[in-house]
Amino acid sequence: MKENSLLLKTIYKDAVERPPVWLMRQAGRILPEYKAIRSKLDDFKTLVKSPELAAEVTLQPIDILKVDAAILFSDILVIPEAMGLNYEMIEARGPFFPETIKSKLDIQKLLTEEDAADQLEYVYKTIIEINKYLPENIPLIGFAGAPWTILAYMIEGKGSKTFSVAKKFLYAEPELAHLLLQKITDSTICYLRNQIKAGVQTLQLFDSWAGLLSMDQFNTFSLPYMKQIKEAILDTPITIFAKGAMLQLEEISAINPAVIGIDWNISPKKVRGVLGDDVVLQGNMDPCLLYATPEHIYKETTNMCAGFGKNHIANLGHGVYPDTPLEGVKAFISAVKNFRYYN
Repeated sequence: MKENSLLLKTIYKDAVERPPVWLMRQAGRILPEYKAIRSKLDDFKTLVKSPELAAEVTLQPIDILKVDAAILFSDILVIPEAMGLNYEMIEARGPFFPETIKSKLDIQKLLTEEDAADQLEYVYKTIIEINKYLPENIPLIGFAGAPWTILAYMIEGKGSKTFSVAKKFLYAEPELAHLLLQKITDSTICYLRNQIKAGVQTLQLFDSWAGLLSMDQFNTFSLPYMKQIKEAILDTPITIFAKGAMLQLEEISAINPAVIGIDWNISPKKVRGVLGDDVVLQGNMDPCLLYATPEHIYKETTNMCAGFGKNHIANLGHGVYPDTPLEGVKAFISAVKNFRYYN
């Protein structure tokens, strides 16, 4: 345990004088130092699977941006690959699966649980490498994709605005959907436990496509599987971030995650009105704010921190965009670091 960590103190509701700050996708294309490493490699997956290089880019935001936490540099799609469904990362287009799940036989052929998690040794080696150099007061966040989001890619085969093929699968083949979701869940639990053994101090579950589901679908095909994961990880705090599912905050809160991630489509005041002041929240600045002037970013970030009050981890409402100006990122971080709670 990193007792002096501002992030962990906030998660455990200890007294702090300001919110901790980190950014989703902070290790990536916003940093020239990352671009320099990436330019020497054939593809993104080579970087993900190179523990020393993945550790280096994980640590870059700590040195350059002075954020309060590191997040493991990896990808949510390592889980379907470990289960036996290979993916490619195509520049400027995103992920692509040459083969997708179409039948019960396809699901039955997948690796699961430890058999799948054991394929990800390079991730655990990256975590060990990061911890060799991580400052004593900076925790390492591990992560995985939530089962519905992973299923969406395994069925659709690529990124999509609607994931209509994956949603059709939920309606047309609900039994197969649950079978696949359970396999993903079981594999993810083993994967996250291995991340903890390797040295992460807290975890985040990304349900990036939760907002595409109806309320009933979210409660049927997403939330129960995130609950299973949360209940299987007893000793390590988990943040659940279900982007676009802000109408489901009470249902998410009911499964009792340590932290609930908030996107920018709801105000801090509204969230606190629903969940109260005692729940630890993370977010929720619109990533596009970081294109504004530093002065405007500073003002809006200060307002955000004041709106959430205590029990808050300052972050964006989703990942920082690749072409975001570095001065905008630094203005956001500076505003949080200069904010103070007053009793």
